[in-house]
Amino acid sequence: MPLDVIVVMDPIDHIKIAKDTTFAMLLEAQRRGHRLHYVRPGGLSLHGGSAAAVTAPLEVRDDPADWFSLGQFGSTRFGPGQVVLMRKDPPFDGEYLYDTHVLGIAQSAGALVVNDPQGLRDFNEKLAALLFPQCCPPTLVSRSAAELKAFVHEHGQAVLKPLDGMGGRSIFRSGTGDPNLNVILETLTDGGRHLALAQRFIPDISAGDKRILLVDGEPVDYCLARIPQGDEFRGNLAAGGRGEGRPLSERDRWIAAQVGPEMKRRGMRFVGLDVIGDYLTEVNVTSPTCVRELDAQFGLNIAGQLFDAIEAGIA
Repeated sequence: MPLDVIVVMDPIDHIKIAKDTTFAMLLEAQRRGHRLHYVRPGGLSLHGGSAAAVTAPLEVRDDPADWFSLGQFGSTRFGPGQVVLMRKDPPFDGEYLYDTHVLGIAQSAGALVVNDPQGLRDFNEKLAALLFPQCCPPTLVSRSAAELKAFVHEHGQAVLKPLDGMGGRSIFRSGTGDPNLNVILETLTDGGRHLALAQRFIPDISAGDKRILLVDGEPVDYCLARIPQGDEFRGNLAAGGRGEGRPLSERDRWIAAQVGPEMKRRGMRFVGLDVIGDYLTEVNVTSPTCVRELDAQFGLNIAGQLFDAIEAGIA
């Protein structure tokens, strides 16, 4: 049965389709005969107790010169027979939070929201990994620059980052004797007003920051190792990292088995785990990527796996 697939995303005219996972989802939904609808950025709203959006019919094409067409915008009320792909990139700010509340009401009206709005609120991508401490490196989250500095000195080298970034932005590597450590901590904590995260530096980052994708709690058989280039310690593709596909290791599968069942239980149908060496460092739930790269390298159809799960869940 054809479904109405409604996508909440960043402006579609600015995406790079060769690397855009949301675009892969849209191509697959269209291939299956589902109707696509694009939500105008900022277009979610509430009318009394009903969730609505300003949407336009959408067609997509795998053509880097001409990848989409939009029909006329109008108002859409949420209800049964709809799948909402919530794929807006971080930061998770106040407006994003309010949108999850609107989508929670859409869900109550019968729409299937991927990922679950309550889960999006509950799982901060930096903190969610710490729900599985058996998988993580030594980590401290604090507003205290003194505590964070003591952690760095204890471990010699640490990675320091805010709780609301993406793509490697505002991530620092520092260590004992670094004359910039104090100012890094002052900046990240805003003088003690914001929480910051410190993790023991994992030297295995030189072999790549692995992105493991979970579809309905089950891992895709291959991960994308994002390998730092030149003098850069960050592997994020947005920071210039090189993506290299690899089969999952036994440890990767063990980590996925620790995390996957809870993600499935909470309605998080598409999740990206960041793993460096043997350690889980982040659980990405807002807009995990790397589908296009893995599909291209291994002949996969990861969006197809996702829509198999979606269609089974809505039947």
